[in-house]
Amino acid sequence: MNTKKHILTAAALISAPFILASCGEKKADDKTGKANTENSEVKPYPLDVCIVSGEKLGSMGEPHVFVHEGQEIKMCCDKCMPKFNKNPAKYLAQLKEGKTGSDSHDHSGHKH
Repeated sequence: MNTKKHILTAAALISAPFILASCGEKKADDKTGKANTENSEVKPYPLDVCIVSGEKLGSMGEPHVFVHEGQEIKMCCDKCMPKFNKNPAKYLAQLKEGKTGSDSHDHSGHKH
């Protein structure tokens, strides 16, 4: 019985680095919304409002968070994703300037 304990302990010690290596922070992919675990440097999102609508993050539930070209992006909801995907360069430029989407953002489909 003591031999079984040693074998189990050895197996746990050998597999631990592989298990821990897979525990990286997961972010949603910018196009698919599926999680990825790339460990590259990600610039944190500096604003407390949605990049597309300008809505306060958290005002519509949990924000939609993903990484696009190394930049963390946060939106008030996943309904803003199609508009971002039409012209991501526009929103990334606005983000660099500390700006967000205009007040005239179409909120149809949003439940405010």
